[in-house]
Amino acid sequence: MNPNPTAPIGFFDSGIGGLSVWRAVAALLPRENTVYFADSANCPYGNKPIDEIIALALRHTRALLDAGCKLIVVACNTATAGAIDTLRATLPEVPFVGMEPAVKPASLHSRTGVVGVLATEGTFHGRLYRETCARFARETTVLMCVADDFVSLVERGETSGERAEQIVRQRVEPLLDAGADYLVLGCTHFPFLAPLIRKIAAGRAEVLDPAPAVARQVERLLRRRGLLNPSDDAPSHLFRSSRPTPAFRAKVAELSGKLD
Repeated sequence: MNPNPTAPIGFFDSGIGGLSVWRAVAALLPRENTVYFADSANCPYGNKPIDEIIALALRHTRALLDAGCKLIVVACNTATAGAIDTLRATLPEVPFVGMEPAVKPASLHSRTGVVGVLATEGTFHGRLYRETCARFARETTVLMCVADDFVSLVERGETSGERAEQIVRQRVEPLLDAGADYLVLGCTHFPFLAPLIRKIAAGRAEVLDPAPAVARQVERLLRRRGLLNPSDDAPSHLFRSSRPTPAFRAKVAELSGKLD
């Protein structure tokens, strides 16, 4: 871990999805330097064995630490579910921030007592998801929808249009019909489909993106450790991928205009 406050924040995900988290962190902490890694060559993570997820997460974390990062954001719900306990036990000196589906706020604010969670299979099998539901959703009906095909849509850059709407509608409408008044986005890819999901929901349900809460946790950890970047220099943002796809390049250009 690099204790220098000007050191970058590191992010990794299976692909494009974590850029939704990067976007939230960059908006909240505009002085911070960042390094983002997309493991597009191994995407998707949702159906991989946990041992493989752990091995990939350790590899990406060590690469980001070698790049001088001061904090690691596991910007992938599946990697968080499967590997963050191992990451923290293996590298206790490194501050990690992971992803957790926003079941708590959805359950607390639901008027119907029914919330829908859209996530990958790997996320639903994780300890964090199970514990969050057990702790905060005991009086709520939580409908789980495995939506691994959403990841493929985003990785292709297909976040609008007739085909994308048809696929998203097949997943979202049963949740709405069952009374869900909150739709929790349990994968970092899914916020890029949020406009389409809101269109389909047509005001019947709120759509919850956990990225802003993750950004606030990053700020809290950096502040607690005295690692907020005090520099007024223009921040540096590096984006890398194990297989830079056209959709990844386009999203990076849209968000920042840079690709390393």
